[in-house]
This record gives sequence, structure tokens and C-alpha cells, in this order.
Amino acid sequence: MDAARKISEQPASWTFRARQAIDRQLPMDHLLPTRQPYYVGSWVYVFGVVTIAALVWVVVSGVVLTFMGPQWWHDSSVGRFFNSLHFWSVQLFFIFMVLHLWGQYFMAGWRHGRAATWAIGVVIFGVSILTAFTGYLSQQNFDSQFIAVNAKDAMNGAGIGAFFNVLNFGQMYGLHIMLLPIGVTFLVVLHIVMVRARGVVKPIDPEGVVQP
Repeated sequence: MDAARKISEQPASWTFRARQAIDRQLPMDHLLPTRQPYYVGSWVYVFGVVTIAALVWVVVSGVVLTFMGPQWWHDSSVGRFFNSLHFWSVQLFFIFMVLHLWGQYFMAGWRHGRAATWAIGVVIFGVSILTAFTGYLSQQNFDSQFIAVNAKDAMNGAGIGAFFNVLNFGQMYGLHIMLLPIGVTFLVVLHIVMVRARGVVKPIDPEGVVQP
């Protein structure tokens, strides 16, 4: 008994305290729920899940392209396949992300203390646009050169030409395969965790309708 009492009186380790704090903020039944409200089956949330699935394909195909290099994705048939897979995954990512954002906007998804969750989604959209832009500049073909030359004046006019040089392939390629994808992935994970912690917003009740 004395030994058990001494063990219980010892201060908990930092890992135990961290686990307790995480469990208070994000209980396991919220992180991996077995049941969801009926309105979670809305197409708006399905669009969000498809967006995440498209992002996975974007990352996987992008990693393959990064390791193999421009010569491979231009001259090899397998390389052109992965390049096309990467391109069309990005198109699906943006299509379903815009549908998800529009749906959440018209559903007033920022209600009931979920403004930060909705705002992070908007930030993800902005960072994704910058990521796609650097991707176009990293193609190493005539299209990327044309886009870079025409975007140069815009960057200089905005006063960021010295820090964001669209004619510098190394800088654009580094941003596209490292900094920006890490930012998008981190924000998406944060967005998902916040959705799990706070749940999805309830539909707006029509005026004059009494809920049973």
C-alpha cells in the first residue's frame, strides 16, 4: 500500500500531462467518431473530403516528379504520365476546394465559434494559389518562361520582385516543392483537427419553422 501511495504521489511526467491536455481539447470520440449528425452527409462536406483525397495525389505525384527531375517528366512516357497525374490532381483539388468554400460561405460555416476554422480554409485557398503559380513557373518549358516574363512586372510593381523573383527557377522550384507544400499540408491538418474538435456547423433553420 505504501509503495502504491508513493507512486501515485509522484508528479506525472510531461508526456502524461501533454496526453491529458490533448485528450481534453480533442477527445478520441471526437477525433474518431463512430456516429455523426445527419447533416454531415451534405455534399458540401463530401467536397471537402474529395479535396483532401486530391491533395494526397498531388503530394504523391509531386514527390515522384521531384526525385526524377524535369528531363524525366518531359522525355519519358512514365514521366509524362506522372506529370499529367500531378496536373489533373491539382485541377480536382482546386475545383472541389472552391465548391467546399462556396458551400461553407452560403451555409455561414463560421457560426457558433467556428470562424477560425473557416478562416483557415480561406488561407489554405490563398496559399494553394501561390503554390500552383510557382508550379507553373517550375515546368521548364515555354509556358513557364512566358508566365514568368509576364509576371515579372507584376511582382516588381507590387514591390516584392527582390524577394519573389519569378525568373529564378531555383527559387520558384524550392518554394514549390518545399516551403509552400509544407504550409498547405500543415494548414489542412490543422483545419481537419479543428473540425474534429468543434464539429461541423448545424444547418440554418428556416424562419418560422418549429423544429421537433
